[in-house]
Amino acid sequence: MNANPHVAIVGATGAVGKELLGVLDQRRFPLSRLTLLASARSAGSVVDFRGEKLTVQELREDSFVGVDIALFSAGGNISRKFGPIASAAGAVVVDNSSAFRMDPDTPLVIPEINPEDAKQHRGIIANPNCSTIILLMVAAPIHRLNPIKKIVVSTYQAASGAGAVAMKELETQARDHLEGREVKPEVFPYPIAFNAFSHNSTMDPDTGYNQEEWKMIQESHKILHDDSIRITPTCIRIGTFRAHAESVHLELSREANIEEIRQTLRTAPGVKLIDDRNRNYFPMPLEASGLDDVLVGRLRRSSSSDDGKEVDFFCCGDQLLKGAALNAVQIAELLLPKS
Repeated sequence: MNANPHVAIVGATGAVGKELLGVLDQRRFPLSRLTLLASARSAGSVVDFRGEKLTVQELREDSFVGVDIALFSAGGNISRKFGPIASAAGAVVVDNSSAFRMDPDTPLVIPEINPEDAKQHRGIIANPNCSTIILLMVAAPIHRLNPIKKIVVSTYQAASGAGAVAMKELETQARDHLEGREVKPEVFPYPIAFNAFSHNSTMDPDTGYNQEEWKMIQESHKILHDDSIRITPTCIRIGTFRAHAESVHLELSREANIEEIRQTLRTAPGVKLIDDRNRNYFPMPLEASGLDDVLVGRLRRSSSSDDGKEVDFFCCGDQLLKGAALNAVQIAELLLPKS
């Protein structure tokens, strides 16, 4: 890998693509060249990056000649078609879709948790689901301290998880509702403004779990290299713009020491503890929006526990940053040669 690689962004004009540009710039990612790729509809648009005006190019099979790292955020179908093409051309693909996450030959990486897995790549590294990342950024440090036996998690997921068009739909619906006009869902199956509903991914009628919930179960097992952890999620869409929130219950292997856990989270990379009981001040999606860190609070022993082994917490993370773009760029940083 070159010290100053040629990087391509696939899906450069989407919500995550725009965040990728910002994260590359903010983190001063070393670049020899940046290529922006998107659909024919978006090709020709101009983007400012580090004082240069870059023209978005149409994604084609020959787009990856000379590319060292390809950051994909254009959906699973695009990734399945063009990811192997990019890899065959010599690029390392960091893919933000679900296309390769459960492929046994593709590492699934959160750099703060399992960076060593990235070294095992065969040309493609998968970025986990946003809800999984936000959960494990807090749960993994606790797991290392006191192994987790069971996770019960409820998510409250922002419109940003469905892209820029969904965020626009939330804005339009909120305005329509407040001004007395009919609210018309288009991106989501139900109104998202001032509402909450079961996550809009495909539901398995036999198990009662939807696709988002299965992702959290399977991806968590893969990242933590521990299939023994029992995990049961409930994933819900709510009318917030971009930061996901999660209410989490853990059953641990031994009695929980809350102060020990609190200290572990204070020093965990990418995590910020906000746990002010006196002021009733804890993580909020509004305050997590635009932040790199995952916020965690409401840390407490569970009142349902007879043996002191169960704890509860509430966490929030920006779905477009740590849940997507930031994590992808951090994976790309793992590929750079050590200075």
